[in-house]
Amino acid sequence: QWTHDRDMTDARDHERHLRLLSFNIQAGAQTNAYREYFTRGWQTLLPHRGKRANLDQVASLARGFDVVALQEADSHSLRSGFKHQVQMLAENADFPYWSHQRNRALALAEPGNGLLTRFAPSSIIDHRLPGRIPGRGTLEVRFGEEAAALRVFIVHLALTPGARLRQAEFIAELVGDSMHAVVLGDFNCEPDSRSLSPLFMHTRLRPAANAPSFPSWQPLRSIDQVLTTTAIDVRRYEVLPLRVSDHLPIAVDLHLPDTCVLPRTEHRRP
Repeated sequence: QWTHDRDMTDARDHERHLRLLSFNIQAGAQTNAYREYFTRGWQTLLPHRGKRANLDQVASLARGFDVVALQEADSHSLRSGFKHQVQMLAENADFPYWSHQRNRALALAEPGNGLLTRFAPSSIIDHRLPGRIPGRGTLEVRFGEEAAALRVFIVHLALTPGARLRQAEFIAELVGDSMHAVVLGDFNCEPDSRSLSPLFMHTRLRPAANAPSFPSWQPLRSIDQVLTTTAIDVRRYEVLPLRVSDHLPIAVDLHLPDTCVLPRTEHRRP
């Protein structure tokens, strides 16, 4: 269970404190071994009862956070039973704001990046990432205005190093010299990968920390990551043991500088 020290708990209602979760939910399909990509692969393509139970567990976890970044969230397709998974999670976890970036529109699946937030976004921008094979994007969410804004980028990068490098260059250009930025999601590579070097060479971003999160049944690779600009204080980083996907969720506790105050909202964590 995600827990906090007393001083963190006392500070959590402050507009500069942010509890953030990132999770590749595999459209609700659970995988417990590599062989199951083949023996139970049909579950990722077709609806079944287990997906709803898995998503209920995701919603239960999400309740403890302010902002949730989702990858491989499905919208109104056959494999989701024609349900919008991000909307379902927002309703079940009592989030007042949600958004979905549909990256592919296939006959069976409509995967993409998702956002749940208790703070009202100032703007949400759908960026298409470069690549020879279309279907990757980053969802940019801004809280606040101009230099004081917090910019959050939800990503799910490509499988090949060359494509990831081009995508990292594109994201680095978006982030630019921003003081208050977070880039998080499924990077499909470790923080020291050459593919990600543009993010560290051309921006103020750095890895919050890293720990293995994939595969969920025997974590070996730190491919689910949170990057923050140096002005943001990372108070805690943890990989959480919720095995309802082939990834484990990652959680961070952030404290923002005085120059970045989140907009007040009447909607807070239940």
